Amino acid sequence: MIRALFSLTLWLGLSSAVAAAEPEAVRTFGPDQPARQITLRTTTDVNILAPAIEAFLDTQPGLAIRFEQWGSNDLYDISEADCASGKPGADLVISSGVQHVVKLVNDNCAATWVSPETTALPKDLRWRDQVWGISREPAVMIYNRALVPPEDVPRTRFDLVDLLRPAQSPYTGKVATYDIADSGLGFLFAFLDSQEASTFGALMEAFARSGAVATCCSAEIIDGVAGGRYLIAYNILGSYAAQAARDNPDLGIIAPADYTLVLSRAAYLPGREPNPTAAKLLDFLLSPAGQRALAKTKLIDPITRDGGGSDSDETLALQRLIALGPPLLVATDTMKTARFLERWRDIFAQ
Repeated sequence: MIRALFSLTLWLGLSSAVAAAEPEAVRTFGPDQPARQITLRTTTDVNILAPAIEAFLDTQPGLAIRFEQWGSNDLYDISEADCASGKPGADLVISSGVQHVVKLVNDNCAATWVSPETTALPKDLRWRDQVWGISREPAVMIYNRALVPPEDVPRTRFDLVDLLRPAQSPYTGKVATYDIADSGLGFLFAFLDSQEASTFGALMEAFARSGAVATCCSAEIIDGVAGGRYLIAYNILGSYAAQAARDNPDLGIIAPADYTLVLSRAAYLPGREPNPTAAKLLDFLLSPAGQRALAKTKLIDPITRDGGGSDSDETLALQRLIALGPPLLVATDTMKTARFLERWRDIFAQ
């Protein structure tokens, strides 16, 4: 009885917490009167994932996909509430907040699925046959080519620290990164950076001293750099930066030469049993055809495939793939995340 009351209380609390949350965008792909429909919830921008969705639908006559784009924290909250209620609101979830997905899988919120496509993945990109990595996206620095002289372009984190060191640095107040309180992806990148003692402390001190800006999301930061409001941005998702650079040659991209984190967006099938059509979508995204479709919008980036140059001719010297599995649960620990957020807020409050 006590356990039942506790579960009900938890579910009611989660439900009320996410009641006001709404997707950032909703779009339906496929026919107006479909024979079948599935719901995909994701943090991925609609236009970035659209080529892959359309390529899949070409193989599935009569199918429609309701595409919901969410912020990473809101997506985690609504997925957690769905799990607690036992009524999944989506058939497939894909998130850049991969630590959130690992937590949901660990909490028994995911169905099991085994296929040739899932088992072909490297071990670092699958766990418990319930979570799979579909993309390969580097965390990069971006800069405004028209406003940052070539000799100032930072190739490593230490270069960025040196750039911010002078008291009268022209980059004071002109460097941006994710606000990790609002961005699950930004939190993950910063948390993993914090494990690099040789650079993280110096970088945070430089951010505090120079008045670096912590702000919303990829599109806002990239637009800010392209428009000159910021001159440099740190730890930006490379897929979005590469898409923007196609239309704006003034946007430069750097894969840091000291190390470059590589994200693989995490997918899972909510509920106790997988929706077979959603599982087919997952398999397609992992298949050669699906990976080619993802590559069209840089969700599979060339620098993560062969170590060669990206469209910006920058070189990736050292890749660090973010493995999907139990180690990411550290980044969801309540006490650890609270302490880390407090430290981060103190830095940017200065």
